[in-house]
Amino acid sequence: MIRRSKSVAFASGIVATLLLTACSEDPAPTEGGGGGNQRGNAGMSAVQDRSFSTEPEHLFVEKCSMCHRQVGMGTVLLGRRVEEGMEMLEDRDDLTPDYVIAAARQGIGNMPRIPRGEVSDAQLQLIADYLAKGRE
Repeated sequence: MIRRSKSVAFASGIVATLLLTACSEDPAPTEGGGGGNQRGNAGMSAVQDRSFSTEPEHLFVEKCSMCHRQVGMGTVLLGRRVEEGMEMLEDRDDLTPDYVIAAARQGIGNMPRIPRGEVSDAQLQLIADYLAKGRE
């Protein structure tokens, strides 16, 4: 009985140590430029740029960048389907506001549709205009 108690106590100690170690890493973002910040992902081995300088870019960062900036799933998947240099939405010169809105609301490829409860029409219009850079 004593031997079993010691085994349980030892196992509990290991579990507690592992949990405390995992929780002790500072997941807080580090400050970046432009009022944004950078957050680690992919096991903390990669960092995604979360900086922004305008309100439309801030909306893009908040609502879209987790998939459509560096190391995001959308960027990775687009990198397999489009010519090199076209995988980052912010770098593209062929997007129109209507296309961005249609892709977001209907979904496209592996991208699910984005409902109005997640991104309002007004927010999506700002994001679409930001990505289109004034193109109609």
